[in-house]
Amino acid sequence: MSAVTPAKPKPTEPWRQRLIRSLLYGRNVDRAAKARARVGLAMLAFTSVYVLIGGRLVMFAIGADAHSARRAAAQEVVATARPDIVDRNGAILATDVKAASLFGEPRRIIDKDEAIELLTATVPDLDEAEVRERLSSRKGFVWLKREVTAKQQQDIHKLGVPGIGFLRENKRVYPTGNEVAHLIGLVNIDNQGIAGMEKWLDNQGLADLHRAGFATDRLQKPIELSIDLRVEHALRDELLKAKEKYHTKAASGIVSNVKTGEIVAMVSLPDFDPNNPKEAHDPDRINRLTTGVYEMGSTFKAFTLAMALDSGKINLNSSWDARGNLHYGKFTIHDSHPLGRFINTKEVFTYSSNIGAARIALGQGVEAHKAFLAKMGQLTRLRTELPESAAPLVPRRWGELNTVTIAFGQGMSVAPLQAVMGINALVNGGYLIPPTFMKRSPEEAAAMAKRVIKTETSDKMRFLMRLNAEIGTAKTADVKGYYVGGKTGTSEKVINGRYAKKRVLNSFTAIMPCDDPKYQILIMLDEPQAIPETKGFITSGWNAVPTGGKVIERIAPLLGVEPRFDLPPSERLILAASRTTQ
Repeated sequence: MSAVTPAKPKPTEPWRQRLIRSLLYGRNVDRAAKARARVGLAMLAFTSVYVLIGGRLVMFAIGADAHSARRAAAQEVVATARPDIVDRNGAILATDVKAASLFGEPRRIIDKDEAIELLTATVPDLDEAEVRERLSSRKGFVWLKREVTAKQQQDIHKLGVPGIGFLRENKRVYPTGNEVAHLIGLVNIDNQGIAGMEKWLDNQGLADLHRAGFATDRLQKPIELSIDLRVEHALRDELLKAKEKYHTKAASGIVSNVKTGEIVAMVSLPDFDPNNPKEAHDPDRINRLTTGVYEMGSTFKAFTLAMALDSGKINLNSSWDARGNLHYGKFTIHDSHPLGRFINTKEVFTYSSNIGAARIALGQGVEAHKAFLAKMGQLTRLRTELPESAAPLVPRRWGELNTVTIAFGQGMSVAPLQAVMGINALVNGGYLIPPTFMKRSPEEAAAMAKRVIKTETSDKMRFLMRLNAEIGTAKTADVKGYYVGGKTGTSEKVINGRYAKKRVLNSFTAIMPCDDPKYQILIMLDEPQAIPETKGFITSGWNAVPTGGKVIERIAPLLGVEPRFDLPPSERLILAASRTTQ
């Protein structure tokens, strides 16, 4: 028998390895399980590395834009947020939307020529020379195009050019377009107000907030204006029709609350679309109601008669010699429709007598005339929320001849809004209230009102304006049910130093209702032409007055003025009530 060889004993495993193997794999684990564990561990390690790399890339992409935004804010003005502007009923007139703007970082661009070629091919309105100049600079950040479209942004993204990116900014938009252009104004590319209420808004501290970085969201309280967009639309629509019908150079109008001074509507044609800022630079598109000054013609006779009636030196039945022309030095004053007889104060107003108005003013004296017009706010620049305003043109040396011509609206020019403020005071009981484009309560208006004429004088002026609509030059604006009153004005324009008879500026100021006025309407037509319907005439009664009537017919229901029919004539309803009160 052969001997059996005993088996060799297994080498003893160090205790440290046994401990590690036990902790990692547990007891009695074979080599296959051990291999699988090692492969899994390797996969986990590689996956962790790739996730880390991917995360860093995402963070880099996000962080790059944020860093660029900070650099942009530090080097150039970034369009920050502005509060909405709304009308008195909450309709939005101006608001912000988000828009992408294209920028470049010249230091990060590898091939500038390729970048320029790709960008100009994708966005044709980019100026190649300008883009090249900007990308060739040593700056870390440059604007390439502000406010690109969504498609342009998508196309540029597809190019994948390093150092080219987008920054989301606030872009100002005006949903109503031309409707309230002269009032709202507009902003520049950096969303900063440069005209109208937009500029006023910056002057109230918004610009400082922008610079400090505190105006960066849309959670700002809307700015509420006194404008009623419905009335604004109706006024503009009728002025557009009148401009076309009478072939005028321009047309403008105002609707004002006589008791609070609020401007409910303001239109000046031609206007512009604030969404297209280039139009605003046209010098023919100025706001004629605040930045223009004009001889207001016979509408100024209202001031002349109010001055004399308030002095107590004359009354409505005082008599004035209008039998012939008034000769003053080498000048001759005449009436457009001479009556050839003595006329009373009522007829001076109703038949718009230049001679009668001149004699009334001369009876008051030069100093009294100047003092009264100053008290009515007609001799100094009118300041409102709108930054755009013009100072009146007043004679440097004011003598009797100046008083004679200014009495019937020649020889002195004021902003139309200025005249509206004065007429408001003549009919609202005698209180001068500064006009405003912001909402104002009756209590706020009363706190700043200044008495300038007596209550009984105001009653007489309302009577005269109503009488003019009953039997005078304002008859075509007497819309039934609204008890309209008014005064017409036709002023010859000064061309090459002389008055041109065929080139006139017509105005018509109306109030409604005359027994208790709530609103004043001013209509102005610049150089209307004669048409068959006007029988060859170009004076205010043939164009501005009927235009005013159409405006009143449309806006009175919008303003809540209820029609009343079968009312007594002004002699009984206004004067009789005034005498009873006194």
